[in-house]
Amino acid sequence: MAVTIIEAIELILSTTKSTKSELISLENALTRVSYQTLNATISLPTFNNSAMDGFGLKGRHDNYTIVGKILAGDAHSYDLKEGECVTIMTGAEVPSSVDSVIPQENTNITDTTIVINKAVKEKANIRLKGEDIKVGEMILEKGEKITSAHISLLASQGITHIKVHRIPRVAVFASGSELKLHFEKLEKSQVYNSNTPYLMARSEELGCETLFVGKAEDSVEALQALIKDSLDCDFIVTSGGVSVGEADFTKAAFEGLGCESIFSKVQIKPGKPTTFGKIGDTLVLNLPGNPLASSLNFEIFGKLLLMKLRGLKTTHHGFINTKISQSFEMNRPVDTVLPGFFDGVAFTPADKFAPGNVNVLNHCNGMIIIDKETKALKENDIVKFLPIRWEFLRENFEDFTS
Repeated sequence: MAVTIIEAIELILSTTKSTKSELISLENALTRVSYQTLNATISLPTFNNSAMDGFGLKGRHDNYTIVGKILAGDAHSYDLKEGECVTIMTGAEVPSSVDSVIPQENTNITDTTIVINKAVKEKANIRLKGEDIKVGEMILEKGEKITSAHISLLASQGITHIKVHRIPRVAVFASGSELKLHFEKLEKSQVYNSNTPYLMARSEELGCETLFVGKAEDSVEALQALIKDSLDCDFIVTSGGVSVGEADFTKAAFEGLGCESIFSKVQIKPGKPTTFGKIGDTLVLNLPGNPLASSLNFEIFGKLLLMKLRGLKTTHHGFINTKISQSFEMNRPVDTVLPGFFDGVAFTPADKFAPGNVNVLNHCNGMIIIDKETKALKENDIVKFLPIRWEFLRENFEDFTS
């Protein structure tokens, strides 16, 4: 019996475990997923310091006597008296006796005195200890993808190494006598295999390592040899050989190796024959052979699986509520995936698309999924746009059908 999209999502999440940890240097941590939550051990700033090149003042007066100078990095301080000031540079530690810092341009300067020509408030232009980060404040949460901003923050704490989730390994192989790899010569009645390169490239875009384990002819034995070579990977993704009417070599090959079926069909169009299971600890997603059906279902199910494997806390598809630019009619008994383009104002469905098309996603940046109960959409109706060309994820699931 076919499962719903939501049931498929729940089964994938309940079956998939995040990868274990490894310790890497901060320099190699960009785009990796943190395995640990880190809190600040150093306050930022670590001391009160000047936000300006200017003068540190004691008291409220019209003129001051200059009694010294403090440069950034200087360890010494001054105990100022009323009416005294020190020349101070940006980033230099502000003595406790300084009430405020005035910029140089707001003073008239002689050799030993300054005259104020624009008043400043108490504590003005002083960056206080801990106003940016306080000791104990969380600076990185377990499950966050590490960005350049995180790198800066972690470096500010003197952190040199961090625990991250191991990068998932994805195995992909080609099968089908009618399919040729892109570097092979086409014979009559043959086509190039576009699914395998797409699945590898998309998995890499989503932060995984990929392994092409080879090409098999249409036989259970040949496919099982490739499957066995893939079992040291976290995830095997295939396309074709699992729908009604095809030679079920793929399905038979996996079943013969003891693949546990989690679900075998999904109530979705295109992509009903999408199946999910596992052999030991290796997850298996079998997608339809038609290129567009394969790629769209990989976006819905494969991407979710990879985000969970990577250890991200934001695994679910995010969506943008927008309007559809034109009316669209449909009468299908299952939820329907509609690729198209969101221009920041509205979503426009692709002009022409069919499950076997290749040149569709090249002109699209996302999709909407129309609920089976919705028979028509009118121009300017609100729909939920799911991006493909950029990452837009959320921590908790919310129904994304329109």
